[in-house]
Amino acid sequence: MLILGINAYHGDASAALLVDGQLVAAAEEERFSRIKHCAGFPRLAVEYCLGAAGARVEDIDHIAIGRDPKAHLGDKLLYALTRRSPAGLLKGSFSASDPKVHLGAALGIDPKRIRAASHSVEHHRAHLASAFFPSGFDDAAVVSIDGFGDFVSTMWARGRGNKLEILRRVGFPHSLGLFYSSLTQYLGFPKFGDEYKVMGLSAHGQPELLDKLRQVVRVKDGAFELGLEYFQHHTKGIAMTWEGEPRYGTIHSERLVDLLGPARSPKSRMEDRFKAVAASTQAVFEEVYFELLATAKHLTGSPRLALAGGCAYNCVAAGKIRPKGLFDDVFIQPAAGDAGTSFGAALYVYHHTLGNPRRFHQTHSYFGPAFSQEAIEELLRKEQVAFETLADDDLVPRVARAIAEGKVVGWFQGRMEYGPRALGNRSILCDPRRTDMKDIMNERIKRREVFRPFAPALPLERVGDYFEQTSPDPFMVRVSRIRPERRAELPAVTHVDGTGRLQTVTAEENPRYHALLHEFGRLTGTPVLLNTSFNASEPIVCTPKEALDCFLRTKMDVLVLERAYLERAPAS
Repeated sequence: MLILGINAYHGDASAALLVDGQLVAAAEEERFSRIKHCAGFPRLAVEYCLGAAGARVEDIDHIAIGRDPKAHLGDKLLYALTRRSPAGLLKGSFSASDPKVHLGAALGIDPKRIRAASHSVEHHRAHLASAFFPSGFDDAAVVSIDGFGDFVSTMWARGRGNKLEILRRVGFPHSLGLFYSSLTQYLGFPKFGDEYKVMGLSAHGQPELLDKLRQVVRVKDGAFELGLEYFQHHTKGIAMTWEGEPRYGTIHSERLVDLLGPARSPKSRMEDRFKAVAASTQAVFEEVYFELLATAKHLTGSPRLALAGGCAYNCVAAGKIRPKGLFDDVFIQPAAGDAGTSFGAALYVYHHTLGNPRRFHQTHSYFGPAFSQEAIEELLRKEQVAFETLADDDLVPRVARAIAEGKVVGWFQGRMEYGPRALGNRSILCDPRRTDMKDIMNERIKRREVFRPFAPALPLERVGDYFEQTSPDPFMVRVSRIRPERRAELPAVTHVDGTGRLQTVTAEENPRYHALLHEFGRLTGTPVLLNTSFNASEPIVCTPKEALDCFLRTKMDVLVLERAYLERAPAS
C-alpha cells in the first residue's frame, strides 16, 4: 500500500511516502526549489518521493493532506458572526476541492489517471500522528502546539496502539505560537520562521518584564488565553502569502508597543531592553508550555509524551521536560513543524483511518535524496575541480586531521535530512575547542547574528562525559546543560548560559559520521564537533552541485562529497 502525504499551500510545503506503513522518502519543497520555507504545492518533493520508491502517481493508493478546511466550520462561522471578523477567516488555506486535481495539475497529468482515495486530515491530527505513531510508545500523552491550523492552535490527545483519542483543544484566536511570533516581529525579526533567533537571544538577557508579558498571554484553566488587545489577527486579520517564500503581516497591535516601548527595526543595534524582552518572552512561553504539558499528564496519566507542532522546536523549553519530572520518556518529532504534517497525515490515514498495525519506529531523519559516487565524480570533472577519491579508512582520518588543524569542512554524504536540522549528512563541521571558531564561522560562512549558538555533536556513548543528561538525542531537538568542567574545553558550542543543543550519534544510524567523531577524539582528546547546517543564506543543500557552489562562494577549507575530497588552495 502506497500513501502519499502532502503539506501544501502553507509554509514548509513537503511530501512524504509510506510503503506498507514504512516511511521510504520525505522532503521539504524548499530543498528542491531553493526558496526558504517554500509554500505552494510541493511538486518537486512529490516527484522525488515517487522516484525514490520507483513508483508512478498511478500506483498511489491514498493521498493524505495535512489540512481540512471543513474542520471546525461551525466554530469559524460562529466566531465570524459574533466578532465581525474578516471574511478571510472562513477561507481554507488549502482549497476544499479534491487534492487529486491539484496533484494532477502540478504533475501535468489528467487527474482521472489518479486512482488514489483522497483524505483531508485536520492539521493538528496530522501533527499528533507524526509525533505518536513513529515514537515507539504503545501508550502516550500526545500534544501539538503551534500558531494555527484549521482554526486550532493546541490539541491534546492520548495515543494507544493505532488510534488517537482527541481530549481537548484551544481554538482561534488564542495561540501560544502567535504569541511567540508576535514578539519575534517586535524584536526586529520579520521573516517566516525567525522565532529561533529570539530563543538564542533570550539567554543574553534577564526576564525583567514577566508581569508585562503575562498580560499578553496568561495561564488559564490548564490552558491559556491571549490578551487580545495586544493582537490584531482576530480583528484586522493578517496579510499572508502562501506561494513561494511565505510572508505574513504584523501580528501585534499598537498596544504591545505601548506596553513595551518602540519596537526594534530589523538590523538595528540590539539594545539591552530587547534582550530583556527576549528573555521574558521565553520565560512566559515556558510558563504556558509547561502548563499545557501538565494538562496532558493530568488528562492521560501517561509517563510518556509525544510532541509536535511548531512550538516543539523550542529546544530550550524541550530540554527542561525531563528534568521537571513530568514525563519519563519524551519523543519530539524532528520535523515537528508544518513540514511534518505530510508525514503525519499519511500515518494518520494508514493507522487511525485504515486500522493498520504500527510497524515504523523513527530512529533517524535520513529520508531525502542521495547521490552516487559516480555522479559526484562526473560533476567534479565537468566543473574542472581537482579532487581525490579516498577509501573510508583514509577519508575519516584525513578529515579529522583537517578539522584538528582548524579547517572548516563541508560534509556531504548519504540521504539528506528531513526536517530543519543538519544531522551529519548535509553539515558543516569544525573544531569546537577553538575560542575563535564561532567568529570564523560567522565571518567566513554563515554571516548570522552573533548571539546565536552553534551546536555540538558527539558519540552517544560519550554523552555523559560532556553533558548532564545521558539520554539519546539523535535529532538535535533539546538544549542540555554542558558539564561545568567541560565548558572551557568547548567554547565554540557552549552558549552563554552553559548549554548546547546536542546531537548524539551512533554507529548504527550514521557509521561514517560516528567514526569521524571518534577519530577526532583520538587525535585531540575531545570527541565533539561543531555541527551546523550546510548552507549560507539559503535552504540546506540537497545536491552535490549545490554543495560545491556553497563551498566555492564561501570560505570553507575542505569539501567532502561522499568519498571525494577537495581542499581549497591556500591563499597566496
